[in-house]
Amino acid sequence: MGEIVLAAKMTHVPTLQMSEQDGPIKGKRQPAIDGHLEIARRAKALGADTVVICDTHWCVNAGFHINANHHFKGLLTSSEFPQFIRDMPFDHRGNPELGDAIAAHASEMGVYTLAHHLDSLELEYGTLVPMHFMSREHDMKVVSIAAWCTVHDHSESRVIGEAIRAAVEASDAKVLLVASGSLSHQIWSNRDYAPNNGTFTISSEFNRQVDLRVLELWQKGDHATFLKMLGDYAVRCSGEGFMHDTSMLYGALGWDKYTGKCEVVTEYFPSSGTGQTNVIFPVN
Repeated sequence: MGEIVLAAKMTHVPTLQMSEQDGPIKGKRQPAIDGHLEIARRAKALGADTVVICDTHWCVNAGFHINANHHFKGLLTSSEFPQFIRDMPFDHRGNPELGDAIAAHASEMGVYTLAHHLDSLELEYGTLVPMHFMSREHDMKVVSIAAWCTVHDHSESRVIGEAIRAAVEASDAKVLLVASGSLSHQIWSNRDYAPNNGTFTISSEFNRQVDLRVLELWQKGDHATFLKMLGDYAVRCSGEGFMHDTSMLYGALGWDKYTGKCEVVTEYFPSSGTGQTNVIFPVN
């Protein structure tokens, strides 16, 4: 029987790749990169062979969607930030059987979900940035699930999480489950970015304070309280992808029954107005 052996909330900001390139950001995101490497090391130690990534950079409308292709290879240049992420190589194996099973379970549970095996359906950088670093420590298959959901609600994404768990447990896979996205996500306006040193600052002190409170709740294991505020948090603090990645994560972990005490492996940091971190959610 398969199992989710580890779960994490992970940053995917473009400045991680830029941190390894010559320029003003070189070295600035090393703590976040180190967090990715540590999560991969933990996953390897626990026997993970597949990473399922709920990607808030993959925007969808009708239905839920899973990229279940068997192999992903190419060069990524971000259409959003071509000056930030350009020609990033990737070469990862997929797990089509698990991707198909997640879609089937979700649809059976009442949430219409499609798995796709299309070479022309590219992975988004919410998947490729974490994989770019984690693959250095551990070679895992990858399944990517769209988590920038524009016309969906959190109760549906909770079901996607429950379907992830059901599909994993019916398989022989050992899975690292990743919610790939920020905490607050109010990006600086174009006009205000440069005057506020936007790459390294938060756009809202209110957002920063709420982010820090969320991390306190996670570290205490008070997830029931966090879930009561999730909807308001996603709206008022502009959660990335409306935080559907986080709903999926909690759905897989047992929702408000989950009591694991989280471990912050990358200290909270601002990036382009948003709040970022890497956090391990232990799986009992």
